[in-house]
Amino acid sequence: MARQEKIVVDASVAIKWYAEETWTQEARNMIDDYQNGHIDIASVALMPFEVLNALRYAPNTGVIDLQTIAESLEKLSLDLRLLEGDLSEKTVENALRYGITVYDSSYLSLGELEEIPVFTADERLLKNAKNTCLRPISSYISQ
Repeated sequence: MARQEKIVVDASVAIKWYAEETWTQEARNMIDDYQNGHIDIASVALMPFEVLNALRYAPNTGVIDLQTIAESLEKLSLDLRLLEGDLSEKTVENALRYGITVYDSSYLSLGELEEIPVFTADERLLKNAKNTCLRPISSYISQ
Protein backbone atom coordinates (compact mmCIF):
# COMPACT_ATOMS: atom_id res chain seq x y z
CA MET A 1 0.00 0.00 0.00
CA ALA A 2 1.40 3.40 -0.96
CA ARG A 3 1.56 5.93 1.81
CA GLN A 4 -0.53 9.00 1.08
CA GLU A 5 1.14 11.78 3.00
CA LYS A 6 4.41 12.56 4.71
CA ILE A 7 4.54 14.71 7.84
CA VAL A 8 7.08 15.81 10.42
CA VAL A 9 6.45 15.42 14.13
CA ASP A 10 8.31 17.12 16.92
CA ALA A 11 9.04 15.72 20.36
CA SER A 12 5.98 17.37 21.90
CA VAL A 13 3.80 15.13 19.72
CA ALA A 14 5.90 11.97 20.13
CA ILE A 15 5.74 12.29 23.92
CA LYS A 16 1.98 11.92 23.65
CA TRP A 17 2.42 8.47 22.12
CA TYR A 18 3.52 7.37 25.60
CA ALA A 19 2.00 9.81 28.09
CA GLU A 20 -1.57 10.85 28.81
CA GLU A 21 -1.78 14.56 28.10
CA THR A 22 -3.99 16.97 26.23
CA TRP A 23 -4.24 15.90 22.57
CA THR A 24 -2.90 12.40 23.30
CA GLN A 25 -5.66 10.78 21.25
CA GLU A 26 -4.76 12.79 18.13
CA ALA A 27 -1.10 11.89 18.54
CA ARG A 28 -1.93 8.23 18.98
CA ASN A 29 -4.21 8.32 15.93
CA MET A 30 -1.24 9.70 14.02
CA ILE A 31 1.11 6.90 15.05
CA ASP A 32 -1.62 4.34 14.32
CA ASP A 33 -1.98 5.82 10.82
CA TYR A 34 1.78 5.50 10.39
CA GLN A 35 1.82 1.88 11.54
CA ASN A 36 -1.11 1.09 9.25
CA GLY A 37 0.72 2.54 6.23
CA HIS A 38 -1.48 5.59 5.71
CA ILE A 39 1.21 8.23 6.36
CA ASP A 40 4.98 8.53 6.57
CA ILE A 41 6.56 10.29 9.53
CA ALA A 42 9.86 12.12 9.45
CA SER A 43 11.63 13.89 12.29
CA VAL A 44 15.08 14.95 13.35
CA ALA A 45 17.54 12.54 14.95
CA LEU A 46 17.28 14.54 18.17
CA MET A 47 13.61 13.63 18.69
CA PRO A 48 14.06 10.32 20.57
CA PHE A 49 16.47 12.00 22.99
CA GLU A 50 13.99 14.81 23.67
CA VAL A 51 11.15 12.33 24.20
CA LEU A 52 13.13 10.19 26.62
CA ASN A 53 14.41 13.22 28.49
CA ALA A 54 10.91 14.64 28.96
CA LEU A 55 9.48 11.30 30.04
CA ARG A 56 12.40 10.77 32.43
CA TYR A 57 10.90 13.55 34.54
CA ALA A 58 7.32 12.25 34.35
CA PRO A 59 5.97 10.91 37.65
CA ASN A 60 6.37 7.17 38.18
CA THR A 61 8.61 6.65 35.14
CA GLY A 62 11.42 4.25 35.87
CA VAL A 63 14.37 2.72 34.08
CA ILE A 64 12.35 -0.15 32.62
CA ASP A 65 9.73 2.26 31.30
CA LEU A 66 12.31 4.43 29.60
CA GLN A 67 14.14 1.45 28.13
CA THR A 68 10.84 0.10 26.76
CA ILE A 69 10.01 3.49 25.23
CA ALA A 70 13.49 3.74 23.70
CA GLU A 71 13.03 0.30 22.12
CA SER A 72 9.57 1.27 20.91
CA LEU A 73 10.88 4.42 19.23
CA GLU A 74 13.62 2.41 17.54
CA LYS A 75 11.17 -0.23 16.29
CA LEU A 76 9.00 2.44 14.67
CA SER A 77 11.83 3.00 12.15
CA LEU A 78 10.87 6.62 11.62
CA ASP A 79 12.72 8.65 9.01
CA LEU A 80 15.08 10.49 11.39
CA ARG A 81 17.28 13.15 9.81
CA LEU A 82 20.70 14.30 10.91
CA LEU A 83 21.48 17.98 11.34
CA GLU A 84 23.68 18.49 8.30
CA GLY A 85 23.82 20.37 5.02
CA ASP A 86 20.73 22.36 4.09
CA LEU A 87 18.92 21.27 7.25
CA SER A 88 21.72 22.64 9.40
CA GLU A 89 21.77 25.97 7.58
CA LYS A 90 17.99 26.37 7.60
CA THR A 91 17.81 25.41 11.29
CA VAL A 92 20.18 28.19 12.29
CA GLU A 93 18.41 30.73 10.06
CA ASN A 94 14.95 29.86 11.44
CA ALA A 95 16.11 29.84 15.06
CA LEU A 96 17.30 33.41 14.68
CA ARG A 97 14.43 34.53 12.45
CA TYR A 98 11.68 33.33 14.81
CA GLY A 99 13.49 33.62 18.14
CA ILE A 100 13.07 29.91 18.87
CA THR A 101 15.41 27.20 20.11
CA VAL A 102 17.66 25.40 17.67
CA TYR A 103 15.87 22.21 18.74
CA ASP A 104 12.46 23.56 17.74
CA SER A 105 13.87 25.14 14.62
CA SER A 106 15.22 21.80 13.40
CA TYR A 107 11.70 20.34 13.14
CA LEU A 108 10.30 23.45 11.46
CA SER A 109 13.22 23.58 9.05
CA LEU A 110 12.83 19.93 8.05
CA GLY A 111 9.20 20.57 7.21
CA GLU A 112 10.06 23.68 5.21
CA LEU A 113 12.79 21.92 3.24
CA GLU A 114 10.55 18.93 2.51
CA GLU A 115 7.49 21.17 1.96
CA ILE A 116 5.40 19.09 4.35
CA PRO A 117 3.43 19.94 7.52
CA VAL A 118 5.09 19.83 10.92
CA PHE A 119 2.83 18.82 13.79
CA THR A 120 3.52 20.16 17.26
CA ALA A 121 1.81 20.50 20.62
CA ASP A 122 4.05 23.42 21.55
CA GLU A 123 1.79 26.47 21.75
CA ARG A 124 4.70 28.87 22.20
CA LEU A 125 6.36 27.54 19.06
CA LEU A 126 3.12 27.93 17.11
CA LYS A 127 2.84 31.51 18.34
CA ASN A 128 6.45 32.45 17.57
CA ALA A 129 6.62 30.86 14.12
CA LYS A 130 3.28 31.91 12.65
CA ASN A 131 2.53 31.46 8.96
CA THR A 132 4.90 28.53 8.54
CA CYS A 133 4.34 24.82 7.90
CA LEU A 134 3.67 24.27 11.64
CA ARG A 135 0.32 22.69 12.52
CA PRO A 136 -1.17 22.12 15.96
CA ILE A 137 -1.59 18.45 16.84
CA SER A 138 -5.23 19.29 17.58
CA SER A 139 -5.75 19.76 13.83
CA TYR A 140 -4.60 16.24 12.89
CA ILE A 141 -7.33 14.25 11.17
CA SER A 142 -6.89 10.50 11.21
CA GLN A 143 -6.42 8.88 7.81
